Amino acid sequence: MPVSASPEDDQPEKIHLPRTSESEPLQKIRHTTSHVMAMAVQKLFPKVQVTIGPSIETGFYYDFDSPEPFTEKDLKAIKKEMTKIINRKLPVIREEVSREEARQRIQAINEPYKLEILEGLQEPITLYHLGDQWWDLCAGPHVESTAELNPDAFDLESVAGAYWRGDETKAQLQRIYGTAWETPAQLAEYKRRKEEALKRDHRKLGKELGLFIFSDSVGPGLPLWTPKGTVLRSILEDFLKQEQLKRGYLPVVTPHIARVDLFKTSGHWQKYKEDMFPLMAEDEAAAALEQGFVMKPMNCPFHIQIYKNELRSYRELPLRLAEFGTVYRYEQSGELGGLTRVRGFTVDDSHLFVTPEQLDAEFLSVVDLILSVFKSLQLKNFKARLSFRDPDSDKYIGSDEAWDKAQGAIRRAVETLGMDHFEGIGEAAFYGPKLDFIFQDVLDREWQLGTVQVDYNLPERFDLEYVAEDGTRKRPVMIHRAPFGSLERLIGILIEEYAGDFPVWLAPIQVRLLAVSEDQLPFAKQVVSQLLAIGIRAEVDTSGDRLGKLIRNAEKDKIPVMAVVGAKEVEANSLSIRTRAAGELGAIPVAEVLERLKAANENHANF
Repeated sequence: MPVSASPEDDQPEKIHLPRTSESEPLQKIRHTTSHVMAMAVQKLFPKVQVTIGPSIETGFYYDFDSPEPFTEKDLKAIKKEMTKIINRKLPVIREEVSREEARQRIQAINEPYKLEILEGLQEPITLYHLGDQWWDLCAGPHVESTAELNPDAFDLESVAGAYWRGDETKAQLQRIYGTAWETPAQLAEYKRRKEEALKRDHRKLGKELGLFIFSDSVGPGLPLWTPKGTVLRSILEDFLKQEQLKRGYLPVVTPHIARVDLFKTSGHWQKYKEDMFPLMAEDEAAAALEQGFVMKPMNCPFHIQIYKNELRSYRELPLRLAEFGTVYRYEQSGELGGLTRVRGFTVDDSHLFVTPEQLDAEFLSVVDLILSVFKSLQLKNFKARLSFRDPDSDKYIGSDEAWDKAQGAIRRAVETLGMDHFEGIGEAAFYGPKLDFIFQDVLDREWQLGTVQVDYNLPERFDLEYVAEDGTRKRPVMIHRAPFGSLERLIGILIEEYAGDFPVWLAPIQVRLLAVSEDQLPFAKQVVSQLLAIGIRAEVDTSGDRLGKLIRNAEKDKIPVMAVVGAKEVEANSLSIRTRAAGELGAIPVAEVLERLKAANENHANF
């Protein structure tokens, strides 16, 4: 008997889009395609000078010094010329030359940017040629011929401004971004995901759903939360606060500013100063002496002061202090991006002070909390990154011994849990290694969410102690922990992951009642009162519009549960339920609706 096909058999196979860092063939394709673009630009616009043109995770770019701005029409012409170059099947030739030979060749074609690049290059100096038509300073890698590039698998995406060497005091350049793939199918899937990303863009949906705004009068990177957005924040905060209380965390509140000396002791002022807002000093003399106040970039030094306020006994440990603390980072304006990169954000911060013997168990308990949070938020596609220090870098504080112990604790934890993980050398905080949770969203983009850090260094710098069982003074170990990370970034990611369709328990407005006529409004308002009484966020649409428009408006506002109230529903004490998740559910008694909504809230689920 033939086996019938399952619904999954009809689904097209998902196309994997590797990042450049994951694929050597793609790295070569993208790097070579950037050279092809530069050659095309200089052929069409002879006065343009090239600077740098690296591959990036989903494509490539090249920075150009052009007397005229590039237009959409120019991009089309450049792409057409690139296709011609690719189809000519030019060999890509590597040539090793002396520094002096390179200098002479660059001077001969009058390319000053290349001379500056040459000064910073280490031996050997290599040039890459596209046939005998064009060359640039480059270390590679490249394909062996443009014949290996698929002319139907690349595209030019946009033009943006960029400063030479990223320095605002230097020449302003034009950066052309492009993407290149091995197959046309990959390019098509990449474009589809970009279009889907635009639909899901949290900046667009956040405005449409009335969750947050930005104001030029307030300043870039400083979101303002509307009533609906504030409800969403509060739901997330209350959810985590309740989880923390169950696990023995103690809430604290700390100021937004502190003396700069606090951050000198922690090392932030020495190692993190460029990311902090400027010193607030009383006068020029105080400023010269670096005396004054700064806005906090981290909460940990404040929690340390609470710990240090009294001598602790081993019996009090572990001590778990938790705060939704707003911090401030002086991000460059060009790096800001909606809620995912802001200048003022709230961290679900906690600092655990533990004995060395308690470290492993407490670390595992923290990871368990983070995994529990992800489960409730329906975030399933993530991996763990062991963010360790780069031993060749001088950006870290503390001894090798302290770092080895801290990194060992993190490695033991992921091995004990059998977690899928990878190492990120150089990704550690300056005071300690981290276990970071890297979440991959529905469009395969990666975001860092929760983090756990082991820290032997700040207890040393702040001279923290506890009285051990034998009466001696010993040094505690700190665990820094944030399941959400930045609350702003989390909400931005959730908006895009859900496409604005929040599960019932998270939606700012969970239920909207839609009365067929004014005659049913009293009953609808009575039901809303019952819903509000059990903690359900409900409202009645009193606009007076026809039912069809009421439903369309509720759909547009992405209300998860719509309840239609007509004469039959009033008579039967029921509601005709329509949900975004499951569609029409028909008439359901009011008591059952209340019960099911209450269960959805308690179980962090849909209706």
